[in-house]
Amino acid sequence: MLQNIGFPGLLMILVVVLIIFGPSKLPELGRAVGRTLHEFKSSAKELVSDSKDDVIEMPKEAAGKG
Repeated sequence: MLQNIGFPGLLMILVVVLIIFGPSKLPELGRAVGRTLHEFKSSAKELVSDSKDDVIEMPKEAAGKG
């Protein structure tokens, strides 16, 4: 989806964001987006590691029951 935007589309989005929020709010908005992405990535890594641990534990439990 984002691959089809292109440079003119990104420029237009930047201008609209600048008009809506103003130049004084852009750094604050950028920090908030950065924090949100960092939190999302760490949660996703935690979720993936938990699911990998569950997959590793399942064959051990199945071998003990058989």
